[in-house]
Formats: sequence, C-alpha cells, structure tokens
Amino acid sequence: MSKPEITDALDLHGNLVEEALPKVENYLYAAYQAGYDRVWIIHGKGTGVLKLEVSRLLARHSLVRSFYSADKFHGGEGATQVNLIR
Repeated sequence: MSKPEITDALDLHGNLVEEALPKVENYLYAAYQAGYDRVWIIHGKGTGVLKLEVSRLLARHSLVRSFYSADKFHGGEGATQVNLIR
C-alpha cells in the first residue's frame, strides 16, 4: 500500500483541536520530507480557537521558520501560510 501524495495544503475543516493538532504535526514532517518550502494550513475562521491552537503549535515547532495569515488567494484569515526551514 503506497503513502498518499502530500500536497501543499492541509485542510482541517470539521476537526476538533484534539484531532487537528496531531494531523498538523504529522503533516509538517511529511511536507518537509517531500521538499516543500511553504505550505498552507486551512483551519477556517469559525470561533478562532483552531487558528489559535495551530499558531501555538507552529510557534514552537522545529521545522517552522515563520507563519502568518494566508493571502486572499490561499484562504485569507481562514488559513495560515507556513514557511519551513531549509
């Protein structure tokens, strides 16, 4: 069985924080190994709790160089652009 293809975005719509954070963690390692320099975490706007918790994870993650709200073409406030170390 082959691994699913890693894309440049992870969509977390419909996930609770407890479900989403391990997915973000695994995704960052997979994206780094796949050679991505920049990826997007799509969390939606909602109440802002998921965005906040994803930001907290990104702030302390060893593979993350920087992160900020995505531009309007990649989801705006409903997504976070993550620049990975290289």
